[in-house]
Amino acid sequence: MTSTASPARRTARAGWNVLGLLVVATAGFPVYWMLDTAIKPAKDAIDPDPSLLPTGFTLDNFRRAFDIADFWGPVGRSLIVSLSVVLIGVVVGMLAALAISRFAFRGRKIVIVGILAVQMVPLVAMIIPVFLLLNDLHQYDKLTGLIITYLTFILPFTVWTLRGFIVNIPRELEEAAMVDGCSRTGAFVRVVFPLLAPGMVATSVYGFIQAWNEYLYALMLLSQENQTATVWLGNFTTKHGTEYAPMMAGATMMAVPIVVLFLLVQRKMAAGLTAGAVKG
Repeated sequence: MTSTASPARRTARAGWNVLGLLVVATAGFPVYWMLDTAIKPAKDAIDPDPSLLPTGFTLDNFRRAFDIADFWGPVGRSLIVSLSVVLIGVVVGMLAALAISRFAFRGRKIVIVGILAVQMVPLVAMIIPVFLLLNDLHQYDKLTGLIITYLTFILPFTVWTLRGFIVNIPRELEEAAMVDGCSRTGAFVRVVFPLLAPGMVATSVYGFIQAWNEYLYALMLLSQENQTATVWLGNFTTKHGTEYAPMMAGATMMAVPIVVLFLLVQRKMAAGLTAGAVKG
């Protein structure tokens, strides 16, 4: 027996659909404008009366983006920094989250409060202390110093997020594995770790995006010879003005690794988050 939705419910559903389309259009318009500016002639990019529809197609902006400064050097450095931050952050964050969620120790609540407090500190407020500290450690203008700096604000989020995933994994699964002969480490590797994989993927994507897109610290802590991809975009602003079309072409190329990463992991994230640990 089928039931027909009431007119009020259909109207409400249509309203939510329209609202959803507006949100998507608002969020997607900057991306569309970036792509449109990247492929249009440079003179059209500075037109005081721009058109919302594409007015032409050219790849000269991408050629100009490659020619204006070294492209692969900054991109390679950004990849090194981002991947290092992800690997170190996930490993250390997973161990810290496991300790906080599974073991009782003195000062545990203080550690949790400290993790939350660190995330509340504005990043701009730490520039001078970070600069002085890295200078004393001889890590100024080095990628290792930038990696350490990024870990200071990405690691707390990683610990807090993974802690939420671990808390939601029943302890009974580990206890059952230990009853069957597994050690505590074996129970974690065989039982908890597979269930924790979606959380690790989600936090890894977040950490990669944060490290890849960060601009302020990369600008302050690295010289022009060691600049990352975000700072490289500043080369399009010269004494003669800003070359908006090549800049948007460079921004488009910078967005490619993020898009590729998301396309590679989105299915695994969805499948892992919806998989149940216990069938009942």
